[in-house]
Amino acid sequence: MTELNAEQAQRAIVEYTRRLAESAVAAGPDAAVPTAPEWTVADLVEHVGQTQHWVAAIIERRITDPTQLPTEMAVLPTDPGDWQAWLAESAQRVASACSDDALDAPVFNPAADERSGTRFWMASVLNETVVHGVDAANAADRPADVDADIAAALISNHLAMLTSPTWAMQRSESAQALRGTGQTLQWLATDTAADAGAWFVERRPDGATWQPGTRPADVTVTGPAGSLLLALTRRLPLTGDATGISVDGDTALAQHWLDNTAHVSG
Repeated sequence: MTELNAEQAQRAIVEYTRRLAESAVAAGPDAAVPTAPEWTVADLVEHVGQTQHWVAAIIERRITDPTQLPTEMAVLPTDPGDWQAWLAESAQRVASACSDDALDAPVFNPAADERSGTRFWMASVLNETVVHGVDAANAADRPADVDADIAAALISNHLAMLTSPTWAMQRSESAQALRGTGQTLQWLATDTAADAGAWFVERRPDGATWQPGTRPADVTVTGPAGSLLLALTRRLPLTGDATGISVDGDTALAQHWLDNTAHVSG
C-alpha cells in the first residue's frame, strides 16, 4: 500500500494546485465543468481555494472541537487573472500547516479513524486538489495525468473514508448500500510496485472493509493507478478503451460499488 510522507504530500498539494490553476485560467470562469455538472470553473476555483484556507486554519489553530470549526471563508478574487496567485497562496498555506510538528498534534479528525487529524486533513486536501484538478483540466480540454504514487495513496485514502467509523453517520445511504454478505472486490494498479497497488474490499453485513494486498475476488478491476482513482471518484467510466481499465468477474458488483460511493470530493 502506498503512503505518502508529509514532505511528499506537501509538494503534491502545491504542484497539483498549480496544475489546477493553469487549467482553470485556460478554461475561463464561466466554462462548464463536465465532471461536476452543477459547477462553473469559477465555482471550482472558489471551492478549492476556500477549502485549502479552511483546512489550514483548522490545523494552525489545533482545533479539536467540531463546534469550533472555522466559519469564515476566503474570498475568491473577482479578476480571474489573480486566481493563480490566490491558489498558490492557499496551497502553500495548507502545505505549511502540515508541518512535522503538526502531524501528530491534537486536531479534529472527522473520520474518527486511527489517523491523527492533521494526517486526515492532509490526505483530504490532496484528494480535493488532485480530483478537482482533473475537473479543471476536463473543462479546459487539457490532459490530466495523476502520478501513480499519488493516485495509489489517494485510493487508500478513499477506501479509508468509505470504511471509517463515521461514514455511516455522514453518508448513511452509502454505508447501507455497501453492506453485503461477503461479496469481494479487488482493485489492482498496473503501474506501481506489486505491494503498493492492490486493494481488497469485502462487503460484510456490518459494513464494508478493505485491506492492502491481493486475494481471489468476485470482481477484479485492473488498470493504471490514476485511472482507478478517477473511476473510483466517478471521473472515468468503469469500462472503455480510453480508460485502460479491465474488469474480470462480476462487473455489476463493481459498478454497484461506484454508484453508491459518492465521495466528499464533489
